[in-house]
Amino acid sequence: MDGCVVIFVCGTKNVGKSSFIRNLINNLLNHTASVDYLEGDLGQTEFTPAGCLSLSTVRAPLLGGISGLKLSYFPGPPFTHQCTPEHMIYYGHSSYETDLERYMESLKSLWRRRPRTRETPVIINTAGWVKGFGFQLLVDMIRFFPVSHVIQLGHSGVTQCPAQFTESHGPPRSYTHLIVQSEFPGVGHQGTARHQRSNEHRELSLLAYLSQLQSPDPGPIRPLHSLTPYQVPHSAVALGVIHCEVVPSHMMYAANGSLVGLCCLEEKVSSRGGAVLLSQTPICPCVGFGVVRGIDMARGLYFLLTPVDPSVLRKVNCLLLGAVSLPSCVLTSQPGVEGELPYVTTDYSFDLTGAGKLRVFKGLTRPSQMGAQ
Repeated sequence: MDGCVVIFVCGTKNVGKSSFIRNLINNLLNHTASVDYLEGDLGQTEFTPAGCLSLSTVRAPLLGGISGLKLSYFPGPPFTHQCTPEHMIYYGHSSYETDLERYMESLKSLWRRRPRTRETPVIINTAGWVKGFGFQLLVDMIRFFPVSHVIQLGHSGVTQCPAQFTESHGPPRSYTHLIVQSEFPGVGHQGTARHQRSNEHRELSLLAYLSQLQSPDPGPIRPLHSLTPYQVPHSAVALGVIHCEVVPSHMMYAANGSLVGLCCLEEKVSSRGGAVLLSQTPICPCVGFGVVRGIDMARGLYFLLTPVDPSVLRKVNCLLLGAVSLPSCVLTSQPGVEGELPYVTTDYSFDLTGAGKLRVFKGLTRPSQMGAQ
């Protein structure tokens, strides 16, 4: 791995990091058979739904979808090339600000799964948080990964990161540092046109993933209640909520009608007959996603919709619920339902005390605090 090119791409928000990386991948594929891509941006994931950290091997150019009768030969947005990565960990949130330590440990876990003898070029994508704890995290990432090139994107309207990330944060590292000033129209600002906002891209990527539940034959879209789910015993899988604190008695209410990561714990799930609830957040492989369509407490069953292949599904023994929710159109567009729509309620007020989730910050320890411990 010492001779492997590892390109670390960073920069503030809305400076074109994703577009730059897509073009970089396409250009590298002119000279190599594949490119490894380590996803570190939870809110703008390239090959998976939001909230995931992943390691993917790209073997084909990232081209745009079909518009009318013409195929776009420019790199397309994420929802046009969703795929199953080699390794994936479900973080469960579009931002890592609440638990920086778990974010970093998850990235390390993914990197350790990469074969050390592989000489494929690696591109590491990062989020747009470049100040405070975000900057400290970038420094830690450069320290851990065998980075050969740091490409820092920015624009003239904001203060950039210091010229040398590790200059005053430890022993000097030998890498090439390139600073690119973006000058395209609207740099530094989120797009306002339709399907340009980051939350819309996240929903489109998730819809692209869930489209695998639909029949490949032409026809109307089948709503959730018309799809046949898997029946999963409560005792066969552990259930955990990873983005906020939920008391055990409310976990089933939180999971019903929600998106869950299908994960594989190393240890065997043991039950005394009831549901298995996790009290701590594990860092474990994720093989895909599913929708908990219903929960039968009397029979002890989860009803799960997922496009994951049954041969892979047999390895799943953990369901992780995060802050990534189903697009509203999936729930509100359910034709053929008499009375109230399943999973949808209007009789709710966020103004009530305790109606919102409890936010807990788990930041990195500052260097000045480490000596006092």
